[in-house]
Parts: sequence; structure tokens; C-alpha cells
Amino acid sequence: MTGMFSRAFVAALAACWLAAAGAQQTAAPLPAERDPAKLEGDLTKLQQQRQQSQPLNNAPVWKEVRSGAPQYTSLPGRETNVLIQSEGQTWRATRVPIATVGGFLFVATLLAIAAFYLWRGPIRVHGAPSGRLIERFSAVERTVHWTVAICFVTLGITGLIITFGKTVLLPLIGYTLFAWLAILAKNLHNFVGPILVIALPIMIVLFLHENLFRSYDWAWFRKMGGYVTGEHVPAGKANAGQKVLFWLMVVIVGLTLCVTGLILDFPNFNQTRQTMQTANTIHLIAGIVGVVLVAGHIYLGTVGMRGAWEAMRYGYVDETWAREHHEYWYNDVMAGRVKRGEAPRELPPVRRPA
Repeated sequence: MTGMFSRAFVAALAACWLAAAGAQQTAAPLPAERDPAKLEGDLTKLQQQRQQSQPLNNAPVWKEVRSGAPQYTSLPGRETNVLIQSEGQTWRATRVPIATVGGFLFVATLLAIAAFYLWRGPIRVHGAPSGRLIERFSAVERTVHWTVAICFVTLGITGLIITFGKTVLLPLIGYTLFAWLAILAKNLHNFVGPILVIALPIMIVLFLHENLFRSYDWAWFRKMGGYVTGEHVPAGKANAGQKVLFWLMVVIVGLTLCVTGLILDFPNFNQTRQTMQTANTIHLIAGIVGVVLVAGHIYLGTVGMRGAWEAMRYGYVDETWAREHHEYWYNDVMAGRVKRGEAPRELPPVRRPA
């Protein structure tokens, strides 16, 4: 009987000891690094010490602000409770070398085009004009092409002004004129961009079929289209170089500019600042690549190749021009596999071989 009471007493004593230990553990304070009250108190103490040692240089406050940690705000929306996003400084620092390299690349492209023209001259037709015309582009194709072209050139020029105007133009024309030019460039860029977003997919659909690669395109690549040697290289309605330009400039670069441009043009989509910064960087790179490619396209479509401008202006080319520049397409037209087109309402000017 005495042993049973002894065991009960020991068990009760152990239970009381465990309960007291648990209560003590529950009431124990959190470590300093996990206690919000302690952290706030330490931060307040650091701020007070900094105000005494270095007045008006309260680094602890700005360190907390630049941390990007969300705070309280009564304004609804994404990131409205983040005063400063520290990644923004990284974005600003990244844009400078990208823009610098892009500027030199664009200038080098213009110099290379000028040097090539002085060395090679315009690409001419060797045979005499036949006087018989073939429809190369329909009215719809030309309308869509010129819509995209005008939008692309406008966006390219205004984009160059926005990117390099402060460095290049401001020292030359002064603050007043540059301010008006910059405002005009910004507004044109913002309002012309959505037009390109609508027109570009239509152009891709219209010109997709003739820009699919064929087996004979590899021969055009190996001989560089005869642009350097002057050798005649047969091609389809679009040669291999034009196909590369279509897929690279129109599809890849064009669609990239449209998507990133919409993100930048409409911040009310509720995207974050980091999304805007990433889109801006991609937009800058794609824009530089785009103006470099379009510079080469404009050269070959105007002074670089005789008859190319008239083809897109009037929609028709002479049989001799078609045979010398796009022989496979010319053969398809002559064989009836491709429609020759209706007679033109306005005759394009006839260029005689030099």
C-alpha cells in the first residue's frame, strides 16, 4: 500500500514538472532576429543614433526603403506598397551599354551599305525590257506592305530619337527644339505602335506562303545571291535573302516589338515594374536589330536594285526583270502554274539597261 502511494506521488510530481516546463517554454520570448517588435525597436534605435552622428543622412531608413519589402498603403494595386524597387537601378545600368553597342552597330550598318553601293553600284537588269508585264504584288499586298513599312519607319526614327536624342541631338539643336522633337517622337511612337500591331499579322498571313524555304534556296545562300560576283542565281518569287528577312525582321523581331510594345504602352494591364523593365530591355534589343535589318531592306528596295521600287509601287514588273531576278517564279508564270495577273491601270516607268 505504501509502495503504491509512493509511485502515485512520483508520477504527480513528474506531471507537475513537465507542465511547468511547458508553460515556461511557451512564455519564452522569440529570438531577437525573429521578433518583429525587437526588430522595429532596433531599427528605431539605429535611426536615432544615425540622426545624432550624421544628421540628414539616415541610412537605416533608406536601407529599409530600398529593400523592396512591402509596407502598408491605403492605395490598392500591385506593388503600390513598394516605394522603391531596387532592380530599377540594375535596369538603368543595363540599358546604357546595350544602347551604346546598338548605336555603333546602326552607324556601322549605314557605313557598310554606303561602301557597298560605292563599290558595287545598283543591281541592274542586263537584258532589254520586253514590254510585257507580270503582276508581282496585288493591290491588297501593296497596301498592307506600305502600311507596315510606314509604321516601321516611323517607329524606327522615333525610337532612335527617344534612345539617342539626348546624347546626339540635344548638343546640336538645343533644349527647346529637342524638347518639342522628343515629345513629338514619344507621342508618334505610342500611337503608331498599335497600328503596327494590327497590320503586321495581316502581312505575315499574306506573305507567308511565298516565304517558305525551298530546296533551291541553298544554292542562293552559297552564291550569296550573286550580289558580290554579279552571277545570275535563280530564285522563286522571294529569294532566300528576302525569306530570311521576312522570318527574322517581320516575324521574330516584329512580333517581339509588338508584344513588348503593348506591355510598355499600356501599364494599366496591371503588370509589375520588373515586367516593364524586362519588356523595355527586350524592346530595345529588338528595335536595334529591326532598324539595322530595315536599313538593308530599304537600300535594296530603292537605290540598291533597279526595278524593285517600281514593283512595290505599281505592282508590276517586266518579264526581263522577272527572269533575271526571280527565274523560278518567272517560269511558273510562263507555264501557267501561277497567275500572270490583270493588265495594270497605270504603267510603271520602263528602265533601259545601262
